[in-house]
Amino acid sequence: VVDRLFSRVGASDDLARGRSTFMVEMVETAAILNQAGERALVILDEIGRGTATFDGLSIAWAAVEYLHEKNRCRAIFATHFHEMTSLAGKLARLSNVTMRVKEWEGDVVFLH
Repeated sequence: VVDRLFSRVGASDDLARGRSTFMVEMVETAAILNQAGERALVILDEIGRGTATFDGLSIAWAAVEYLHEKNRCRAIFATHFHEMTSLAGKLARLSNVTMRVKEWEGDVVFLH
């Protein structure tokens, strides 16, 4: 049972507030990291993609470590950073899962 659900999926800028897509992503991610407790479920998709590769990887890595060590909540974290898989050997409660896909007639078919 969870007491709160947080998600950060998708990306868009906020021109009315003068925020880039990356800034919106960081503000929303920070809010989640600051508010999620042990009984929360957090869903994060592609954190760090709106910046340079090394910087994005560093942000994603730090977010997962923080969720694991400080928030201690359950989380689903989708990423294209393959380097992130090594965290499963470093963080006791973390495991990696993958989704299989195939390309068919110009479309991506999810095999789940």
